[in-house]
Amino acid sequence: MASAVDEAPPTATESTANAFALDERLAALGGLGLDQLRAEWRRLHRAAPPVRLSRDLLLRSIAHRLQEDALGGLGPAARRRLARLARGVAAQGKPTPAPAPVRLKPGTTLVREWHGRTHTVLVLAGGGFECQGRRYSSLTELARVITGARWSGPPFFGLRRGTRSAGAHAKADRGGDA
Repeated sequence: MASAVDEAPPTATESTANAFALDERLAALGGLGLDQLRAEWRRLHRAAPPVRLSRDLLLRSIAHRLQEDALGGLGPAARRRLARLARGVAAQGKPTPAPAPVRLKPGTTLVREWHGRTHTVLVLAGGGFECQGRRYSSLTELARVITGARWSGPPFFGLRRGTRSAGAHAKADRGGDA
């Protein structure tokens, strides 16, 4: 038996057939009775459905699970965010608010050393960045030029939210104060 790693990605014809089969299964759910929906829940979840779940919510949950199985579930970033929210609710009884995004003011200088070379980046008023006399539209674009690899710009320059390094690598140009 071949593993999922050994299988080739589905062709356009297979993808269309899978989408059509999913559409048929979703359409058929509407005609199922409550007992049949509960049996489908048990098949999909390998557990009994919640006793007080209404037919409508049971149907919607099953449809969601079928779509998730066919099309994929949440991405890693969404899973991490949901886990963080759940931990906040467990610890404090309410979700922890997301940290405010890092906002860079024009004139801010970012300094990053990479392979023994120091790179100084100036935040421009129009929202771009300047490094070694060249303008860049994003920090990610600049990080890729510096490293030759796919880096996310904000973490590369130490601008992760909620970390100490965000302030350690950026300083505002205050006219000679350093």
